[in-house]
Amino acid sequence: MKLLFRNKKDDLLSRLKKQDPVAQKLFYEQNVKRFLSVSKSYVNDLYQAEDCLIKAFCKIFKHIESFRGEANLESWARRIVVNECLNFIKSHKTVFYLDEVNLSFYDDSDNPEIDFDFNAQELLSQLPDAYRMVFNLYVLEEYSHQEIADALQISVAVSKTQLFRAKEKLRKIYFQQQKKLKNEHV
Repeated sequence: MKLLFRNKKDDLLSRLKKQDPVAQKLFYEQNVKRFLSVSKSYVNDLYQAEDCLIKAFCKIFKHIESFRGEANLESWARRIVVNECLNFIKSHKTVFYLDEVNLSFYDDSDNPEIDFDFNAQELLSQLPDAYRMVFNLYVLEEYSHQEIADALQISVAVSKTQLFRAKEKLRKIYFQQQKKLKNEHV
């Protein structure tokens, strides 16, 4: 961890635990862009994503004493940002989960080769909220389907279904964009 002050005892974490405004400002400046990106990946509206982020930073600074150092500080703080976004979505009831589908027909081995020249954030923002949330939790946050089900108060099967549908939707969006680009260059 970077030292904030000359004395090694006074590292960033110890200063944060002392509620030092200079340390809080530094931590905020080091992480705000990355955490806003995380927040926007769950909450599409920029202003609402910023609100979630502000609340998350307040919780981070308020509860920094509970940080035990089992993970790195940024991972712990990121989890708070994600949880704040999930709480926002739950409180606004903006996500509806569709019924389960039979996933047995899905075979990932038939994928065509994919050119990875794309903006992932742009693709993810085009997903419906339910798909995006489950996709983000599973792929980016590495939650298990059971953890997703518990966090979102859905069944494991619905979590798996939403992930499947998110992947399919992402493929369709990506290939539509590629087709559009090819047609523009012709």
